[in-house]
Amino acid sequence: MAGTLAGMGPRLRTARERHGATLTGVSGATGISLSTLSRIETGRRRPTLEVLLRLAKVYGASLDELAGTAPAAAAGPRTEVPRRFGDDKAVLPLTRYVGGLHVHKHVLPAVDGPAARPRQVSHDGYEWLCVLYGRLWLALGEQDLVLGAGDVAEFDTRTPHAVANAGPGGPVEYLVVFGPQGERLRPCTPAPDRWAR
Repeated sequence: MAGTLAGMGPRLRTARERHGATLTGVSGATGISLSTLSRIETGRRRPTLEVLLRLAKVYGASLDELAGTAPAAAAGPRTEVPRRFGDDKAVLPLTRYVGGLHVHKHVLPAVDGPAARPRQVSHDGYEWLCVLYGRLWLALGEQDLVLGAGDVAEFDTRTPHAVANAGPGGPVEYLVVFGPQGERLRPCTPAPDRWAR
């Protein structure tokens, strides 16, 4: 029981990140204050059953999944439905389990012109993203980076960050790999020599 409660915060944070939701978005959808959600995810507060029921509904998860007591899902093909958020961003989870690394595909809609700098957030974790199509604006701390198809970025998510479509020209598609604090992708092949012929 103690282990289940101790791991609840990280599991809830992972479930939120898996669905591409921000604490602000979850707060608006559930009516739970931003500070309460933050304290629950960092383990400084235990969630009540009412809070867990609200979060399970938003994340499309069972209480067993959030508690880490659900049996392993049966193997076999399954179809995921993209989740849509207020800004019409679509998020397609590519991993289903709770905990560890998670992968999801994001699609940002086309825009008519330049947008305001996106509002940044920060939280525990580590993120790697790869642009598949279009131009992605990554506001990372004080830096503003524009990434094109094939470009990759990785960063500690405690650094304030946000993304947006970098301008007119169509939608943006990108993959996100998100892991807990201290978890990073580990290349197992040597880096290619760029200058080798």
